[in-house]
Amino acid sequence: MPDSHAKYLELVRELSDRIVEAQRPIRILDSIKWCGEVRGAFFASGCRELPGVDTDYYRRKNPLDYDPSVLRGQLHQIERDIARKLGQLNPLATIMRRICREYQTVVRMLEARGTADFGLYSEELYGSASDVFHAGDPTLADLGTQMEATLINLLKNRSMEEAPKTVSAPQAVEILNQRLLAAFPDAGIRVLLNDQMTADAAAGSDYLKIRSDACFNSLDIDVLEVHEGWVHLGTTLNGMAQPACTFLGKGPPSSTTTQEGLAVLTEILTLRSSPSRLYRLINRVRAVTLAEEGADFIDVFNYLREHEMSEEDSYAIAVRIFRGSTPDGRPFTKDLAYMRGFVQTYNFLRLAMSEGKLDNLPLLFCGKVTLEDVSTYRLLMDEGVIVGPKFIPPHFADLKGVATWMSFSRFISSLSFDQLQADYSALL
Repeated sequence: MPDSHAKYLELVRELSDRIVEAQRPIRILDSIKWCGEVRGAFFASGCRELPGVDTDYYRRKNPLDYDPSVLRGQLHQIERDIARKLGQLNPLATIMRRICREYQTVVRMLEARGTADFGLYSEELYGSASDVFHAGDPTLADLGTQMEATLINLLKNRSMEEAPKTVSAPQAVEILNQRLLAAFPDAGIRVLLNDQMTADAAAGSDYLKIRSDACFNSLDIDVLEVHEGWVHLGTTLNGMAQPACTFLGKGPPSSTTTQEGLAVLTEILTLRSSPSRLYRLINRVRAVTLAEEGADFIDVFNYLREHEMSEEDSYAIAVRIFRGSTPDGRPFTKDLAYMRGFVQTYNFLRLAMSEGKLDNLPLLFCGKVTLEDVSTYRLLMDEGVIVGPKFIPPHFADLKGVATWMSFSRFISSLSFDQLQADYSALL
């Protein structure tokens, strides 16, 4: 390796490590979560009183353990040092500087918890349900409305009923430890019980946490294996293994859409998902849409209850949408990432298959990447600045099956569904 290139990689590593270290105290979900007392009070009121969550609630229950102004200053300084040392037009510097600015916006969002500005920062980072996929295309809100109607019809069929959730959290830990050990034999992955969580499961750097009182069925275990394990843990481990671009082991908001989209796409391609699972994800889009249109927590909760969601699921989704905000404020829009990301990564995959350009697909797993940066990462890999992923999920490691299935997608999507409906309706 030429001496100048080695020095360049050392400089990239130094700046990248500074980003990783600076963002370390930022814990978005921990900073905006609602405690069990809020849930108890809501159900004790007969689900008729808005939860008592405001700015003071977050300050008391979830205090930030860092000085926001100091942290924003550190991130700004790193951004300026990147420009000074790598150059303003350097493609890698462009990505790294953007990440620094994103983290500054994250800090501002967390400073604004319980205020109207929280929702504005959230929209800046994660988008809105009114966003279109492409010029002239439907919005995310349109996707939610259309998919909701389709899934409601599907779920009326008894064959779509899910099995009872009879797998306890300790049993799930045992099963997933075995599966993830097989998937990541040398990574030291651990699956652990946790009694402080609100979600059923969450992936960390080299571990997967399972809520200690959660229950699962076999399909839930399959989804956790591929969604949290193969994708979220896999991309984290691949990112942490980067010799220079260590920031790829951490997920800024801009990577959330691609990461969640990959995870949902993986669920579907491996036949691990289900209409019930997809219905829950679509209801998150519907909930964000309603909140953006002015609905409050009770409105969203009641809407979900009226659309065949259980009280527990309705409350859980409503909390996901209003956490960080207030029960009558603008929503936290991160949950749009699942469906937006699925559509974007599916279309990326479809185009790559159509044009025979498959070499870029493994780059989606080299760390917490963003779809629009893939072509840049291709160049960086060719230059030896980043390395390819060590772990790639099986259906991406061997693309023959997916490529065969996707080969017809462009033609099939060009057919008129209305005409198909008219021609085939008599056959059903």
